[in-house]
Amino acid sequence: MRIRTPLLAVVATGLLTASLAGCGARDESTTESSAASPCTGSSAADAADPSELTLALVPSGDANKLVETVKPLQDALTERLGIPVRGVITQDYQAAVEAIGANQAQIGMLPPLQMVQACNKYGAEPALQTVRKGKTTYAAQFYTNNPDKYCDDAPVTGANGLLYCNGTEGGTGPAGLDSLSKMKDAKTVMLQSASSAGFVFPSAALKAVGIDSTTDLDLTQVTSHPAAVLSVNNGDDEVGVSFWDARETVVKDTPDVAKNLVVFALTNEIPNDGVSISSSLSPDLQHRISDAMEDYASTPEGVEALTAIYQITGLDKADPAALQQAQTEADSIGLGN
Repeated sequence: MRIRTPLLAVVATGLLTASLAGCGARDESTTESSAASPCTGSSAADAADPSELTLALVPSGDANKLVETVKPLQDALTERLGIPVRGVITQDYQAAVEAIGANQAQIGMLPPLQMVQACNKYGAEPALQTVRKGKTTYAAQFYTNNPDKYCDDAPVTGANGLLYCNGTEGGTGPAGLDSLSKMKDAKTVMLQSASSAGFVFPSAALKAVGIDSTTDLDLTQVTSHPAAVLSVNNGDDEVGVSFWDARETVVKDTPDVAKNLVVFALTNEIPNDGVSISSSLSPDLQHRISDAMEDYASTPEGVEALTAIYQITGLDKADPAALQQAQTEADSIGLGN
């Protein structure tokens, strides 16, 4: 198994790029417990408002770009809450969870598995889930530069100008999963094991057809969805996985992605990522933070800013039961406790 881990750039701005090495980070693929019932979090009833709040984010692509795009959200929350809000770009998903656990961050924009993990381990409230294109779920996709091998029908062009086969153009999973049996020993690029769309759900889908993602593939792991797309586009790997449709994040700068890569399978639907809020805060402040983020997301400038950060078009109340599905999938491939 090959692992490519590009270094994060440290950017000299008002934001901090943090590795949080001192947080005692645990194995990023596990949680301390897999709750039988969905975790809803806790709060500190008598806690006074802090003098500053820290918002932890993880780069899904260019860390430098995220540093710039998060500023409007940071400023909007500061204005709405009357408390300075500082953005922190963490090294990876687990660093963001551990930052919340160590009270180095009070707000985290996290994938679904890490929202469950932060709740189970540290009582962080899963407050909000993102909305994209009117949905609070999405599918992970398998894409290839070798459609003759994986497509059972002729690729079609979707509304976004990108290529799909096996009924995947609608973007709702599952679709095309029978084709995964052809992937044994294929050069494949995935993300780290903490990623729901980049590892957990694709690995569960592969397991269902008898393929172990860590032993039955010629596997490379990278740290971002755009990096995975580019690896397949460049011919370094034959198959890649990502959220649907991560190709849109790179096609402007790398237009040949539109003709080189074909999506051929979609996993079961994944609960969207969202916002977790530290249990060290009072219930009142937790609610104010949640309300402030929802309010900002309802404005045109908020939609513009959140789209630039993580392609978010809205925020809705979190559904802990739906989020728990991410942990269930992780358990199915041996990543839970």
